[in-house]
Amino acid sequence: MSTEPYKSTPVFDAHSLPDAIRNAHSTKAGVWGLLRVLEGRVSLIFHDPERVVEVTPDNPAAIPPEAVHHVETDGPMRMQVDFYRSQPPGVAA
Repeated sequence: MSTEPYKSTPVFDAHSLPDAIRNAHSTKAGVWGLLRVLEGRVSLIFHDPERVVEVTPDNPAAIPPEAVHHVETDGPMRMQVDFYRSQPPGVAA
């Protein structure tokens, strides 16, 4: 089992964050996401059950396969999502 992501998004800021991430979406079956904030903070909103996770540079967030979610920003930030084939190491789901 690899502890390295197999793919990563570009680094996004509050202006370049795509609408697809700002609106409800999910990863595919078997794909885990790891939302990492490099600067600032974002809110990771899960839809069912509804849950809000505040993501900061010291608090990355795992995104389980097929979990519907979106990201909200409220100021300057830089973030990136890494993708894994199993739960990312060291991060609770």
